[in-house]
Amino acid sequence: MRKSSRGYVAGAALAALALLAAACSSGSTSSSGSPSGPTVAGWQGVNPGSGTPQKGGTLNMLGQGDVDFMDYNISYYSIGSLAQRPWIRGLYAYPAIPGTRATQPFPDLATAPPTITNGGKTVAVTIRTGAMWNSSPPRQVTAADAVLGLKRSCNPVQPFGGLPDFETLIVGYQDFCNGFAKLGSSATPAAMKNYIDSHQISGVTASGQTITYTLAHPASYFPTMLTLDPVESLNYVPGSSASAAHLIADGPYMVQSYTPTRSIVYVRNPAWKASADPIRKAYVNKIVVSETGNQTGVQQQLQTNTAAASMEFDAFPPVGATPGLISQMKSGLTHNMNLGPTYSTNPYIVYNTVSPNNNKALEKVAVRQALSYGINRSHLITDAGGPTQSPPLTHILPPGINGSQDLPAGYDPYPYNPTKAKQMLASAGYPNGLNVTLLYRPSSSIASKMATTLQADLGKIGVKVKLLGASPSDYIVKYLIVPSVAKRGVWDITLAGWGPDWYGDAAVSFFNPLFAGPPSFPPIGSNFGFYNDPSVNSLIAQGAQTGTASAAASIWAKADQAVMKDAPIYPITDPQQPNYHASYVHNAVYIPAIQQFDPTNVWMSSPG
Repeated sequence: MRKSSRGYVAGAALAALALLAAACSSGSTSSSGSPSGPTVAGWQGVNPGSGTPQKGGTLNMLGQGDVDFMDYNISYYSIGSLAQRPWIRGLYAYPAIPGTRATQPFPDLATAPPTITNGGKTVAVTIRTGAMWNSSPPRQVTAADAVLGLKRSCNPVQPFGGLPDFETLIVGYQDFCNGFAKLGSSATPAAMKNYIDSHQISGVTASGQTITYTLAHPASYFPTMLTLDPVESLNYVPGSSASAAHLIADGPYMVQSYTPTRSIVYVRNPAWKASADPIRKAYVNKIVVSETGNQTGVQQQLQTNTAAASMEFDAFPPVGATPGLISQMKSGLTHNMNLGPTYSTNPYIVYNTVSPNNNKALEKVAVRQALSYGINRSHLITDAGGPTQSPPLTHILPPGINGSQDLPAGYDPYPYNPTKAKQMLASAGYPNGLNVTLLYRPSSSIASKMATTLQADLGKIGVKVKLLGASPSDYIVKYLIVPSVAKRGVWDITLAGWGPDWYGDAAVSFFNPLFAGPPSFPPIGSNFGFYNDPSVNSLIAQGAQTGTASAAASIWAKADQAVMKDAPIYPITDPQQPNYHASYVHNAVYIPAIQQFDPTNVWMSSPG
């Protein structure tokens, strides 16, 4: 989901994805209705303010890292979704309305919920009149843009990370993407534009303001790849600095400037019409994102209530400060703090199954199982702020995601057992232990604590852990999504995280991108450890093609247990996300998909 919650990867990049209302009708299994206090799962306006909301001012957001890609179709992490919220719109979006469920999508560019016919295999969406691109001259967003966005998403240079969810679902999309891939990773903008213009997706048609999708099978979860993208973007390589410097916006703000790893500045988009946007109020005149801070410094600045520090970008309250802030929130001493749901596995430990180190030890299931028995989850939970903020998670699907309810009660395949871990390592041919490299982000207080904890705990079973730090901007784009890095053994284990692309009936958005074999391998998927098991792949395909959530639940539970038996990852927690803002920021509503307050709906009183 992706920002990465707490500085990790998260696969909930939905600001540029169009979620179909029918896909998420089951919602989450968490509480609904009007919240009764600040600890209700984030669906409330924190510090809502009084009187009429004030327009104007500059919202200064402070962070410590950059987006993965400043691009319409390519960004696939929650930080990218947050960065896109001001300037790019989807067919459907999560509304920031106090007292409502922020996991239920509402029409954004769409005029209404989709029309579903043909036994669930035909889906049609109509785009509202008045939604404009700020091209020169401004022009109406059309159904043809939706088709273009879908095509561009599987470009061969930098494809969208969520493709495994959708390529086999939309009729003809896999064939289109396979042909596109033949252009190669060095394809020019002209070659890509020519392919897009001369090839069609057989299951997608556009007529006026209506786009129609034909699915290979009914899918109750269908949050399709309906990215909307202006024609002008075909002039640049997807994900490139040139593309980022020539962005066309249809949201209330546009990108005035973007300096990678330094800053993003948004100003009002003159082509935007409030009457055509039911999701964003756009109270503030300007949004300035600084990416050069650190967690401790950002928190200290926010608590001073200066105009230069309004709310967070990706630097959340440090783990050491969070328990005290939660206590103040519960007692009503602060209205600036929120603890919201993520429905994620974040962080979790990834084992690099293609690492050549230790004679390819991590290729062996028994070795990965041994390491899992040698990790003390309770120690890692303490590092993450304790069980209130970070409830333990012992398997793939977190509570609230369809299929988790069908797992055996108390299911924990790898309870802490260092004696068993040492015995298994010896039986696997490693009586003297292993030497492994742990890739992590030192900028994250949680990651830093967990890295040293893993060093200590794994050391007890004879595993020596070397720490390899990476900056937030390098962690994803220079390490995790570059296949050669994993295959060279630059890292053996790493801390990652994942959230759903939608909510409720969303198990496929965990299994397809993370565990579905070659289609989920980087750079397209997020199966960073290159895990592959044919029986698991079969279960995933079976679950994805099941027409109802109830029938799919038992299949997803089986897939969960099958993956855990192979131990490609070690889950730790399904965390609650802490967020903090200055006292003069009002109507700060937490949105799980961006794991942050919605910057397009806050308003500000006088700082100080």
